[in-house]
Amino acid sequence: MVAESKIVSRVPLFDGMNRIPGGLMLIPLILGSVVGTFFPGFLTLGNFTTALFQASALPLIGLLIFATGMQITLKTSGPVLATSGVLLLCKSILPATIVVLLAQIVGLDGILGVSILALLVTMDNSNGGLWLAFTGRYGDARDRGAYMASAINDGPFFSMLFLGVAGLANIPFQLLLAAVIPLLIGILVGNLDQKWTEIMRPIPNMIIPFFAFALGTGINLQNVLAGGLSGIVATLFTGALAYLGYRFILRRGNKSGIGIASATTAGNAIATPAIIALADPTFAPYVEVATAQVASAVLVTAVFAPLLASWVLKRAGGLVPNEPETESSGDTVSIRTIEHS
Repeated sequence: MVAESKIVSRVPLFDGMNRIPGGLMLIPLILGSVVGTFFPGFLTLGNFTTALFQASALPLIGLLIFATGMQITLKTSGPVLATSGVLLLCKSILPATIVVLLAQIVGLDGILGVSILALLVTMDNSNGGLWLAFTGRYGDARDRGAYMASAINDGPFFSMLFLGVAGLANIPFQLLLAAVIPLLIGILVGNLDQKWTEIMRPIPNMIIPFFAFALGTGINLQNVLAGGLSGIVATLFTGALAYLGYRFILRRGNKSGIGIASATTAGNAIATPAIIALADPTFAPYVEVATAQVASAVLVTAVFAPLLASWVLKRAGGLVPNEPETESSGDTVSIRTIEHS
């Protein structure tokens, strides 16, 4: 860190991004959506250009999950599991349950032009990359390790599970298992060899901007405009639940606002309506509009959730960037901050 502090940037791109909550992911996401909307030909040039800027999201997110797992040790696993459980309850299970119950009353058409499919997909998952970027700056070991919740609720799994409860779809359990295997392997390697943990520590800063850009290329800005206010509604609703979970279940005091940063919609959720329609053609008529509304939620929540979380943290006196942790003991290693220079 001493050497980094002496680096003088001609244009402080990295520091500028870090001044915006979640900026390390948010700004590349927006840039990717601009390129995907107005310059799609750039993404089809092929070779390394296409591989890095369009097709890299899933492998890079997998690497991030693995690197995150390496920071979870026996010493911190209990608090991490507790925080993950609260986030799953407040960000996925409760919202999905409410949406499914609403479907029993209003049907699949939903309310105010937002279908049940769009509501469910928007609310029951979260943007793990933005969560890591935000908690790396303002959270602690428990928060960063709670990425596990995003690994579980990512993709169509929870949507299909809750629609399946209503007799509409089946969840592919093997895909759910595949989503958490990199995390579990990372936990194993990190607990066995501290050197690998140290080697992998800089990974988040290096790869978050790249997979964020790649996710953004799948967001058409025209669809975002058509999506309306669904993303803001999703942020306020699920953010309130996550805040209450942090405040009254985890008892995090002035840091309770961190939970609001989970009130996002994952970029790959844009594909979920089509995936569900393939599993159950009943949802086919809703796919086009639902996809637009989910795309809106991805971008709106990526902007609004970290800003709202920062505002709540600031009012409570908890908006304090972390100092890197150096503590280690025995054969366990505490989780350290994702460093931001």
